[in-house]
This record gives sequence, C-alpha cells and structure tokens, in this order.
Amino acid sequence: MNVCMVGHGMMGKWHSENLRAIDGRRHTLVGVQPDQTAAFAAAQGYLHWTTDYGAALNDPEVDIVVIATPSELHAEQAIAALEHGKHVLVEIPIAMNLADAERVAATAKRHKRILGLCHPRRFGAEREALRQRVHAGAERVRLIDCRFFIHRLSNTGATGLRRDWTDNLLWHHVTHLVDFALWMAAGGDLAKADDEILAVHSLMSPVDVRTGIPMEVALMIEAAHDCAIVCTGSYYSRAWIYDLLVVTDRDSYRFDELKALLTTGDGEIAMAAQQEECAMALRDFVQAAREGRDSAVPGWSVLPTMRVLERVQQDWDRRHGARALPGRPLPGARG
Repeated sequence: MNVCMVGHGMMGKWHSENLRAIDGRRHTLVGVQPDQTAAFAAAQGYLHWTTDYGAALNDPEVDIVVIATPSELHAEQAIAALEHGKHVLVEIPIAMNLADAERVAATAKRHKRILGLCHPRRFGAEREALRQRVHAGAERVRLIDCRFFIHRLSNTGATGLRRDWTDNLLWHHVTHLVDFALWMAAGGDLAKADDEILAVHSLMSPVDVRTGIPMEVALMIEAAHDCAIVCTGSYYSRAWIYDLLVVTDRDSYRFDELKALLTTGDGEIAMAAQQEECAMALRDFVQAAREGRDSAVPGWSVLPTMRVLERVQQDWDRRHGARALPGRPLPGARG
C-alpha cells in the first residue's frame, strides 16, 4: 500500500517511523516549507515530496492518505482525499465541530472508502482486556476519571518547536479522554453510546487574554447503569499529567500514559508507550485498507464523542458568545 503522509510534526514523524515496521510504502510526503519537507522526506525514506496537496491526491499510485496536520485542517483535507478515492487515516480529532465530523464520515460512506481515526487510547493489550471483560459483563464500570494537564502558555508543541497554529484543549486533548471513556463504558459498543448518555454537565473557562483560547475544561457525563464519567484538562498546569482511571465493581485501573504504566489493586504493569499505541493504530488501518474492512476505529465510531464535545461547546457559546478562536474557526467558515 502506497502511503501519502500529510504533515511532518510529531505525529507525522511517529507515523513515518512506524511505517518502517509494517507493510506500508512511504510514497509521498506533503509539507508546507520546501526545504524542511525535502529534508524530512530524505531522512524518512519517502520516494517523493511536495507542497502541493492536490498534486499528491491526483497521483493514482497513492492508496492511503495519513493526515497529521493542524487540527483545523483535518476535515477538509480528509474529505478531499476521500473524494479522490483514497483510504484515509486522520489524526485526532476528525474535525473541530460535529457538522464537519459528520460530513467526513458521510463522504467516506458515499465513496466507499476506509476512514479510520488514530485514537491510540483504544489500543494496548491491557485496555483491550478490560474492555472485553466489560463487554462480557464480567466487570461493571462504576466511574471513569480522565485527566490531561500540561503547561502551554506559549505555542510550543511536543517537538519543542514553536508552531504557527494554536491547539484547542476541548477539541484535541479532551477528545482523547471522552472517546476512551465512552469506548470503555460501552464495552466497545459505540453504536449504543448515545443511548447510554443521560446528561452532560460542563464548565470551560473564558478566553485567556494571553493565549486567546479557553485554558481549562471540566465535564461530567451521567451514563446509564449508575456510571459516572469525569474528564478534566488544563493548559495552565505546571504538573504534566495524562492518566485514565477506570473503577469497576472488581478493581481499579489507572493507565498512566506518560509513564506507560498500569496500576491496579495487584500492583504495577508496564504498558506499551504512546508511539507504540500509535503504531498499533496505523498497522491496523493499513491492514484494514488492504482487506477492505472497517478499521478498529472507524469514522462513525467517533461521532458519539463529537456529539458530547458539541454540547460542551454550545454551552460555552451560550455563556461567552459564539466566536472564532485561534485554531478553531466558526463552523461553516472555509479557509
């Protein structure tokens, strides 16, 4: 399968490195700055590079497009690739609003292309084993408490380089938290996730004058069967925390994403690191495209999460006024 990688930040780098270990040919790299794009393509072994996304999509040799660009570009770039007959793997999030997420999923269905999302928190042997027990009824989830805290007052990404785009706490990092929580609470059956949500309560801070974006999010989901889901995040925190706690009627499971460590009542277990979880997602998607089946994280399956985020965003809009934010233009605005 010939792969076109769009973007070469941290996730583009991880995916490019992960392609070395699977049967995915590094065919074309799409970037913005010619010198940087050429250097990255040479270092990672891509056959071609370009700054013209349309030209890459017009290449009949390209089978798969992996979108690892700024979040606000994901929906339009995914739709363009699907309309050109490519299978598409999109980095989280699928879009920055529910309407665009639904457009992407509908486009994939209309063109009969494989659409997958890189939601790595759904991968890993330990999480999958717990999900299977929940699905089988061997354990009942009572509480899920997910946190993402990082210090991000300057626009510097995980590579240490200053970015020319602005991140969004709700539509990026909290998306990871909500999607994992819904997936686990539903035992993986996300077709029924919407029916399991009884209420959503949220608080998102006003726009910060220094960064131009809300810097804190807290939300709680009342779910069926007396299950509670709490997701919190902050870009102000000096402590870097990224963990997912699942409390069941049998045990508790704390997945520490930064330390790659699972802590239960019986002790600690080493888990796969975040890059390896991304490798699992990429490996599954390439195999799904080859076999013509749904990926482990198909496009439709992230829509329940997007509906929760839309409710949180609408609540914030009512309180503070709907507006375009850095990294998140108003829905319907096309750039």
